[in-house]
Amino acid sequence: LQSGQSYALADELHARTLDMVISADLERAPEWMEVHPLLTDPFVVAAPKGAIDPNGNVRQQLFDMQFIRYSSRAVMGRQIETHLTRQRIHLPNQFEFNNYHAILSMVADRSGWTITTPLGFLRARRFAQDVELMPLPFEPMSRSISLSARKDAMVKMPQQVAEAVRPIIQDQVISPLIDQMPWLRDSIRLLD
Repeated sequence: LQSGQSYALADELHARTLDMVISADLERAPEWMEVHPLLTDPFVVAAPKGAIDPNGNVRQQLFDMQFIRYSSRAVMGRQIETHLTRQRIHLPNQFEFNNYHAILSMVADRSGWTITTPLGFLRARRFAQDVELMPLPFEPMSRSISLSARKDAMVKMPQQVAEAVRPIIQDQVISPLIDQMPWLRDSIRLLD
């Protein structure tokens, strides 16, 4: 088992170093890859706990704080920047990091806010007591998480593994997140 950024895992899958990966979908899946969608992971705001008054203008309160970016070298960073550009939102670029822990530690330290996903938040859950998630105060966006393998290299095993992990994802990830944050109910879900 190994963890890493989606592109690095895809490169290892291509090099036959790995047999299967579960990761965020690539911008475009290569021809040699079979993809089994698992879940939709929505993008959300992560802000310092208590820093945002939900009854006020959430968007303006966020924009008055420093925005902490995911690196543009990462797929997630590019997805966020593309979405912000489409929304005609231009935020100053002061901080840019390439991992969940660095970004959410800055949010927990009250240095600013970020856009992340519930799964990204879970990767850095040690900051959970000082960070709160909330819906994006503009057009929603999401990403897909899938199991990928080399096409026809493992016969039916990738499909069988995807079918086996879906109920685990529901029980261990999706249901607990929805219990904590009911507003996620319509945006984080299993895919067939």
